[in-house]
Amino acid sequence: MEQIELLLPAIPFMVALFTMVGLAATGTHERKAAVTFQGNPLTLLGPELKTGEKAPDFNLTTTDLKPVSLKDYQDKIKIISAVPSLDTNICSLETRKFNGLVAKMSPDVVILTVSMDLPFAQKRWCGANGIDKVITLSDYMDHSFGLAYGVRIKELGLLARTIFIVDKNNVIQYIQRVPEIAQEPNYDEVLNSLK
Repeated sequence: MEQIELLLPAIPFMVALFTMVGLAATGTHERKAAVTFQGNPLTLLGPELKTGEKAPDFNLTTTDLKPVSLKDYQDKIKIISAVPSLDTNICSLETRKFNGLVAKMSPDVVILTVSMDLPFAQKRWCGANGIDKVITLSDYMDHSFGLAYGVRIKELGLLARTIFIVDKNNVIQYIQRVPEIAQEPNYDEVLNSLK
């Protein structure tokens, strides 16, 4: 019993140490002031991915509550659009624009819009906005996408506005990190990167 009492003051330190070791082992770390929202700096959790790297796997949920991962889109070029929430004006506009741009793209391209919105909300939003080309996926379950792709906003629990283009071999070919998440991405740059 005396040994346990001697360990009690060290427990908070040990918890903090194990947490740091766990974050280091998974590659999760904080990137302070990585993006802004209405000029206010925000912290992103996870690694800062680079072009040429293998795209991390993820576990996301479809609007029909089915789990999907990167391998489900293995033979496609993937435009992955991370957005804070489809129920905001900019995210809604961005997703509707991508839905319209699909006609200019090869049939080998799939557009995945990922947010923290619940699958039910995504399904409702897609139906109300006539979205039938973009695939909306939710990271609500275990946040694996946000943390693996380094786009989870610590202060808000949402995803930072970022576009990734991942080729058929799951190599990242393009990344556009929108520095101010209340602004739209550069669509022309995305389209040019597909060529």
